[in-house]
Amino acid sequence: MNISDSERIAASLESCGFVPASRIENADLVIFNTCGVRQSAENRAYTLIHNLKRQAANDKKQIKIVLTGCLANRKDVQRRLKDLVDLFFAIDDF
Repeated sequence: MNISDSERIAASLESCGFVPASRIENADLVIFNTCGVRQSAENRAYTLIHNLKRQAANDKKQIKIVLTGCLANRKDVQRRLKDLVDLFFAIDDF
């Protein structure tokens, strides 16, 4: 994951009044800045997204998931995650 892009996104959200959650489980909005260069990174993103959505459903909690980075641009990934991810965007669009 690209740290500088993630920091830029975080700073922008904080300037709009968003507050970072102490734990991912406490968040209302989670943005995954992904990399699809290695299959292990791609698999890790899929696992985290699935687990987060499942936990939110079990807790009856609404959570918004956003996917950015190079995985977000791939149509196969968008099809695979369309029911789990609320928004896909290219990192250059932010």
